[in-house]
Amino acid sequence: MAKIAIFYGSTSGVTQGVATKIHELIGEEVCDIYSMEEDFMSVDEMLEYDYLLFGCSTWGSGEVQNDWRDPLFDMEMDKPDFTGKTIALFGAGDYVTHGEQFVSALGTLYDHFKKLGATLVGEFPTDGYTYEYSFAVRDGKFVGLPIDEVNESDKTDGRIASWLKVLKQYFPIASLETA
Repeated sequence: MAKIAIFYGSTSGVTQGVATKIHELIGEEVCDIYSMEEDFMSVDEMLEYDYLLFGCSTWGSGEVQNDWRDPLFDMEMDKPDFTGKTIALFGAGDYVTHGEQFVSALGTLYDHFKKLGATLVGEFPTDGYTYEYSFAVRDGKFVGLPIDEVNESDKTDGRIASWLKVLKQYFPIASLETA
């Protein structure tokens, strides 16, 4: 069976909550979950998994959440090789307060891991979202799943379920059939 892991960084707990929901829906028996702050040991640990879900909120003017930055994960490095790894991204944002950089950190992660050879999957439609700009939009779609728990918490569960149906095409695990 494929090895799947969720790695997330969370400052206020929103991304952690989303990661936990995704973990429960995929199934604890086929998917591990790690906090970048508390559980992350090395990039080699990530490379032990075939399929990766990375959760990251956006801060400041579009930066990745602190747990993804040095010393835990240096966004400037050009190694290791993620060729053969399939990565899906999800992240938290606030379109009212930070609509000018809504979930832009996902775009940064997307570019970084693509440069490292990973296959990135799980794009999500921009329909139904309100924002001014997002670095996470490519070819009219988000590069991953955006969640706005601050302003649209009533849409979170439906968005996660829709996204997991998309991931089912790329992540070969039976438990996604029920999502």
